[in-house]
Amino acid sequence: MNLTVLGAGAWGTALAIHASAAYATRLWARDAAQAAQMRSLRRNARYLPEVALPPALQVTSDFAAAVRHARGGLLVVATPMAGLDTVLRRLAGEADPAVLWLCKGFQEGTGWLGHEVAQAAAPNARVGVLSGPSFAIEVARGQPTALVAASRDAGLRDAAVEAFHAGSLRIYTSADPVGVEVGGAVKNVLAIATGIVDGMQLGQNARAALVTRGLAEMTRLGVALGAEAQTFMGLSGLGDLVLTTTGDLSRNRSVGLRLAEGVPLARILAELGHVAEGVRSAPMVLQRAHARGIEMPIVDAVVQVLDGRLAPAQALELLLRRDARPEGG
Repeated sequence: MNLTVLGAGAWGTALAIHASAAYATRLWARDAAQAAQMRSLRRNARYLPEVALPPALQVTSDFAAAVRHARGGLLVVATPMAGLDTVLRRLAGEADPAVLWLCKGFQEGTGWLGHEVAQAAAPNARVGVLSGPSFAIEVARGQPTALVAASRDAGLRDAAVEAFHAGSLRIYTSADPVGVEVGGAVKNVLAIATGIVDGMQLGQNARAALVTRGLAEMTRLGVALGAEAQTFMGLSGLGDLVLTTTGDLSRNRSVGLRLAEGVPLARILAELGHVAEGVRSAPMVLQRAHARGIEMPIVDAVVQVLDGRLAPAQALELLLRRDARPEGG
């Protein structure tokens, strides 16, 4: 099987490193200068400088050549959510391409999830999502990781397992891409909330309560959008939520920590150097929830903090004033 990873950020690079141990793999970088530097240094100095690129991994900035390489194989889109539509539209001339994406979020403006973007941008493609609790650096180092490949196309799920289920990386499968995508998107927003809680030094009780109630919010929205409730107890739901809300490598949690310090959001994002998808997704999550009549008080509070309408302490007070209710509500 030939594979091409489209996007040379940390996560795309890490997955390409893993795949190249078994299959002919190409990594496409949009920036020609970055691609040339990666070929010269044999590492991704911008996003993953700690890990050397294997000799077998080819790096290119030629999009057409990268796509041709994976004909009959597998394309993996590793751009941020904002780039998914553009990349999928560039595949319009391909005959039934097999495409997985790694991005986790709701598209700005439309509020669409990845599968909804794909329906509009590449209706002929066989599509799915690869998600789960995963920091790129740990995958690149070969540390044990479990992911879930979700698609309504059984053949594509099998292709994902064939491509990536090896060594320290385990791939589970799911026929519920909606649930997997909702989990991957909403957990980023909840990680911002948890970062705020930790930054305010509210304690581990508060963090546990927020993660648990956040999982309830995630599940309510997902089920309303057509997902299966059990999906949120799996890798892309609870698993990714736990990692992102507690891990020191979480960019979204870092945003929350800095917000709790009173640092302006614009400065936080400028200094971060990577995309924090939760910032972009938060208002879209709330938009989809309101359209379905779903209450998501934690997400609502995060949106108001990000917008500057509430300070973190005010958001906390708002949540603590909510009326008592049954846990299932």
